[in-house]
Amino acid sequence: MVDWIFLIDVLNVHLGMASALETLCGQAYGAKQYHMLGIYLQRSWIVLFICSLFLLPIFIFTTPLLKVLGQEDKIAEMAGVIGHWLIPVMFAFMMTFTCQMFLQAQSKNMIISYLAAFSISIHLLLSWLLTVKYKFGIQGALTSTILAYWIPNLGQLMFITCGGCRETWTGFSHYAFKDLWPVIKLSLSSGAMLCWDSVVLDSLELWYNTILILLTGNMKNAEVSIDALAICLNVNGLEMMISLGFLAAASVRVSNELGSGSSKAVKFSIMVTVLTSFAIGLVLFVFFLLLRGRLAYVFTDSQTVARAVANLSPLLAFSILLNSTQPVLSRVAVGARWQSIVAYVNIASYYLIGIPTGSFAWLCYENGS
Repeated sequence: MVDWIFLIDVLNVHLGMASALETLCGQAYGAKQYHMLGIYLQRSWIVLFICSLFLLPIFIFTTPLLKVLGQEDKIAEMAGVIGHWLIPVMFAFMMTFTCQMFLQAQSKNMIISYLAAFSISIHLLLSWLLTVKYKFGIQGALTSTILAYWIPNLGQLMFITCGGCRETWTGFSHYAFKDLWPVIKLSLSSGAMLCWDSVVLDSLELWYNTILILLTGNMKNAEVSIDALAICLNVNGLEMMISLGFLAAASVRVSNELGSGSSKAVKFSIMVTVLTSFAIGLVLFVFFLLLRGRLAYVFTDSQTVARAVANLSPLLAFSILLNSTQPVLSRVAVGARWQSIVAYVNIASYYLIGIPTGSFAWLCYENGS
């Protein structure tokens, strides 16, 4: 679990950087500068491709990197295998996030939904065939994962370039190579601020969770501790899928309305999305508080792990409640081009408060205090 989450967190850097495109395309579409959307999309491809080249060594040298961080040899070696298989996924992420944000800025969400549903169906079928029926193990699961990410990419590219976006896609242009620096700066700010993936979490929060997992891997009885923490993170991530729709809507509506100059519509959009997401988070807060000890049995049959998850459930419930509004507000900031400000807030929250507090608690636990 450590290796998988660590590598997926690296991949999700792309989503944080791609959110710059969400800002640029959303405001350009609201201002009716339709021709700029295609140029922004191509600029984002260039920036994220360069970013992928810088991230490539992490996937190539995953095993020695995790050994230096103190992980067990068995975990590090498996991570190395997964890292090599995830290289195609990294480049798939580059296309997936940018195309989705290009389409969302124009409220062309149905094509994304259709392709996602088709991709999930193919993923489930291939996963069953390659892992259950033909017993290819982790290689079979990762082959299915690669195909599941690239199939919707091809569909989105065909839709964009073959007439689905006639106003906003006018073909490849040499202007994509001009004025790249503002896009790079906004992308870096966005990458520092947020990076929501399949589990829809902030980029800084993803790395924060990864650091906590790496610390947990050095604890006594590390296997149980990692299993319990991983279950809690997965539950938190699944709950955040609900917020994904609200945060995407918030960013698109805010950027569109700012582009058209309607401040009242911006305020109304923020109020509706935040209150609705908070109401759902409150219901789930009560739900997970009541479940407590039963929650872990969805993921494991180990009573030891279940007890550990039960002990963490109150913290998990509060995390779910708070995270029902924080991501939506972060996405509002994306629409308003406030990435840098929120990045500073997140850095202070996660790294100046969160990590030192977690490290201190870990040391106290290890020393029996």
